[in-house]
Amino acid sequence: MTSERRASAGKGSARPGTVVGVTPQDTVPPDTAQGPWSCRLHVVTGKGGTGKTTAAAALAVALATGGRRVLLTEVEGRQQIAQLFDTPPLPYAERKVASAPGGGEVFALAIDAEEALLEYLEMFYNLRRAGKALGKIGAIDFATTIAPGVRDVLLTGKVKEAVNRPDATRSGGKAYDAVVLDAPPTGRIARFLNVSAEVAGLAKVGPIRTQADSVMAAMRSATTTVHFVTLLEEMPIQETVDGVAELKAAGLAVGGVIVNMIRKPLLAAEDIERAGADELDLEELAAGVKEAGIQPSAELVGALATQAAQHARRVLLETAERAEVEALGRPVYELPLVADGVDVGVIYQFAELLRTQRMVG
Repeated sequence: MTSERRASAGKGSARPGTVVGVTPQDTVPPDTAQGPWSCRLHVVTGKGGTGKTTAAAALAVALATGGRRVLLTEVEGRQQIAQLFDTPPLPYAERKVASAPGGGEVFALAIDAEEALLEYLEMFYNLRRAGKALGKIGAIDFATTIAPGVRDVLLTGKVKEAVNRPDATRSGGKAYDAVVLDAPPTGRIARFLNVSAEVAGLAKVGPIRTQADSVMAAMRSATTTVHFVTLLEEMPIQETVDGVAELKAAGLAVGGVIVNMIRKPLLAAEDIERAGADELDLEELAAGVKEAGIQPSAELVGALATQAAQHARRVLLETAERAEVEALGRPVYELPLVADGVDVGVIYQFAELLRTQRMVG
């Protein structure tokens, strides 16, 4: 861990971060006393491979617990939500994918840029037929390819519409109590959300600019926050540090940091220090092997000492990376490593863990 990384991690932090739900004395920092769960739009991002879709799904179930209705959305066209909940591929229509404890419901939507444009044209200009004609000749793909900012406006615009959609039949007056967005990875999250800047060179006035400004107002609203999912590894942590800085510079609110795939140390603290420095007592290790009913050969003891050293170095590295996460000054939540893969049951377990750690009230 370099001094430059430490400096970037701590820059702009009013107070050290807090690991929520790890020890009884842990508390939520004063600047997040109400918690990110008070928001209506939860954007979840993370480096590829960190499990951001799993975390987003768990957050959606956690938010829905107690009778709420939550929409879980994705925008990358990979149908990962359907895979997680073991359902057929999602159409461009909101579909119930899960029930939450206490009567809650989780709906899901895979947002497609072309369908979002057709819906936009129909909603505001009654031009859906014209939009379909444009789609047939490839004009929509062409436009969104040469101007990626337009695609992001369409995708985030649909998310904004779901957040604000009225429903007079529900107590809160909205169709959904909360919306969770499984967003693009950290390397692209600031550009994806900062749509006004992305289309600034494309449209100074007109409907696209108006839509971008409307979306930007929603993204900068006090009811929107962005959560980061990371691992205790150098590259994911660095991307998280950089992503947090970029969002703050763009005036976007940062919520919590979900540290995924946590593995508990297998050795006591003093043994980790000794093993990491290759100072384990081999005679003591051999005695422990013998007590377990195994003949402690030199090869076996040597192999165990090597494994212990590797484990200790990983734990020490993770401890250093954890300090970088805490230096961001955001609430930190933890999800364990699941050896057998993630299924629907794991999603519910993770949702309960997030509730236990007070990410969701």
